[in-house]
Amino acid sequence: MWSSNPIATRLQIKWPIIQAPMAGGATTPALVAAVSEAGGLGSLGAAYMSPESIREAIRSIREQTDKPFSVNLFIPESFDPNEPIAVDVAAEMNAMREELGIPSDPEVSRYTEPFEEQMAVVLEERVPVFSFTFGLLDQRWLAELKQQGTTVIGTATTTREAIALEASGVDMIAAQGSEAGGHRGSFLPDSPSNLIGTMALVPQIVDRVSIPVIAAGGIMDGRGIAAALALGAGAAQLGTAFLTCTESGAHVLHKRAIQEIQDEQLVLTRAFSGKWARGIQNDFMTRLLPYDDELPSYPIQNALTKDIRAAAAKNQRGEYMSMWAGQAASLSREMSASELLLQLVAETERVIGRFHQA
Repeated sequence: MWSSNPIATRLQIKWPIIQAPMAGGATTPALVAAVSEAGGLGSLGAAYMSPESIREAIRSIREQTDKPFSVNLFIPESFDPNEPIAVDVAAEMNAMREELGIPSDPEVSRYTEPFEEQMAVVLEERVPVFSFTFGLLDQRWLAELKQQGTTVIGTATTTREAIALEASGVDMIAAQGSEAGGHRGSFLPDSPSNLIGTMALVPQIVDRVSIPVIAAGGIMDGRGIAAALALGAGAAQLGTAFLTCTESGAHVLHKRAIQEIQDEQLVLTRAFSGKWARGIQNDFMTRLLPYDDELPSYPIQNALTKDIRAAAAKNQRGEYMSMWAGQAASLSREMSASELLLQLVAETERVIGRFHQA
């Protein structure tokens, strides 16, 4: 069942299973390499990394495996660095800073990492696969990537976005359903009304584009992978499932929260970054919820909360950390990445085997 899979063939991987590129430190070189070495596609979530850190991570991955892997970046979005911060929002966040023992009203020197320099490293290191989120990749970068043989994957949350991505020239599309943990990849426009579930989104996109589609969002085991493949996806992308793996860089409180999660605790919020994202509900989200309409846009809010998130992680204060997770997080398992990948393969084969016998 795997031998003729077009995505696996194109990416030169054994199994059409992709570890999602989760930015923020969870996708360590060890995790990426372990997934790739076991036959899947490991992905480095590099959006928040400096160009030099990206280079070091890529080289570290290559020291641990000679198999293909992916690097993911966020498409830059226009924003006003002088956007005023609402008094109520600033006061609530300063109250949290006081609890954490860090200075109020910190000055932000940089809102995002330099995308041009990040892309330069991706090209110089000649990564096998490059994926991106939050928009369309400039044709200049796309042409250079394709010229050196890099496979390019874009992220869509609607059929309209998928059609735009195909027209731009990407090789594959990651169809991100509303169940996905972390930030929504929407860009036409980013709206909570675009909450289309993975199992509804995948077949619609498959029917509207001619390039391979990767199912992403809420997939945690072989049942989800088999369902995605049955709906026409050529591969499945799993993020939350790998957060509790041994090699994951997720904070210990984050891992524990995922393992103890109840379905109702997973919500969409703009509190941490100014952009819609799914995570485990906590005090930070609750305290800023009354001021949702006043929150600064992304990436301003993301930069303004960075000190709070860092201090919370350092002081073991999970109530103020951004703990992203997909809607099916309660199905998570604790094991090594290679063990999980092989278990996912076995589960998928069992599910598909049962259907063939029926």
